[in-house]
Amino acid sequence: MPMTGTSERASVPAAGAATRIAVLGVHGGRVAPEAEHLLRDARLVVGGRRQLEALAPAGAERVAITADLGPAVAALDGCAGGACVLASGDPGFFGIVRVLRERLGGDRLDVHPAPSSVAVAFARVGTPWDDALVVSAHARRPEAALHVAMRHPKVAILTDRSAPPAWFARRLVGHRERMTVAERLGEPGERVVTGSPEELAGLDAADPNVVLVWDEDAPGAGRSPMAPPRPGADGWALPEDAFEHRAGMVTKREVRAVALARLGPGVGDLIWDVGCHSGSVAIEAARLGAAAIGVDHDPEAVALARRNAAAHGVRVRLLEGAAPAILADLPDPDGAFVGGGGTDLADVLDVCARRARRVVVVTLAVVERAGPALDRLRAAGLEADAVMVNASRLRPMPGGHRLAPENPVVVVTGRRRA
Repeated sequence: MPMTGTSERASVPAAGAATRIAVLGVHGGRVAPEAEHLLRDARLVVGGRRQLEALAPAGAERVAITADLGPAVAALDGCAGGACVLASGDPGFFGIVRVLRERLGGDRLDVHPAPSSVAVAFARVGTPWDDALVVSAHARRPEAALHVAMRHPKVAILTDRSAPPAWFARRLVGHRERMTVAERLGEPGERVVTGSPEELAGLDAADPNVVLVWDEDAPGAGRSPMAPPRPGADGWALPEDAFEHRAGMVTKREVRAVALARLGPGVGDLIWDVGCHSGSVAIEAARLGAAAIGVDHDPEAVALARRNAAAHGVRVRLLEGAAPAILADLPDPDGAFVGGGGTDLADVLDVCARRARRVVVVTLAVVERAGPALDRLRAAGLEADAVMVNASRLRPMPGGHRLAPENPVVVVTGRRRA
């Protein structure tokens, strides 16, 4: 009869099968109790130099993990038996299991995790983390992790020496977040420091460390879904009446749909909304997971956009000031949206085209401004094109319906070459 409720690990490989490799998580200077015998009997131990010195049994061959994983993988592949890999925390969570599975096959791995550094860090500050996003800045562009921390109310960041905790703190100055830097968790030199970004901007943190960033008062904070949340918004290009606005000063939904399609906002992106008015573009970008910053010279527009962001339950940073001057101190965006009504459009486009990593999108009600905008973007080295959005909405009338045209708008896009 089939058995339920129990599981067994195969300790002896079948005849002709490849030798299994024990991947052991380390926390507090030890591996999990049920895995100690695997380490004790190991003939080959692969791991970081500190872990090898502290834990590798006498007589076992030792291979240190370096930036080039080739020698370690080759040694594991050629071992006839008794191979162990030591890795901090949970090796299946942003760890070495991914590489070993790709190169050696998952059927050869016998993984015994320890608590991950993220779980331990949240435990140290007595905070649940089932509502947190976890991102890595290790060996990749750290701006994406920064943008996630700007947008979402609770984030854990696995850092890199090129982007240590202070790098994130300096770029979060002016935000309401609290930060925790947890160093060498479970080791004798463990330290956990919590403060504002301003207080931690000069912190010299020891490796390894994990950074927690949270804002308990932010929209969406504290939500713990019973199941994974939707990956994005449940709809976009919302109707104009979804936003509070003044005298029709809101990007029409058809135009906004085209602009958002060109911007392509997502988790890890930062979007500028320059001349944000009601904030509709910034808010929709945030609903799709991106960090967003809206700027406007009109204080009433900024207050309006702030109310709209709160009504939609998203975090958008909103600043009062005239572009392009106010853009100088902002972090570089992945995409920039520019409402084309300002008199300083050329100067604003120059700044956006120089600093946007991916794309600049401009909406223009005056057709004659499209040509100069295209020229400006192309002069900055972007591939530029324009399309006129000319939509009509169905309106009831006696005996049927009529088409009521909206004002046509030109959408100009400048995209950086891949």
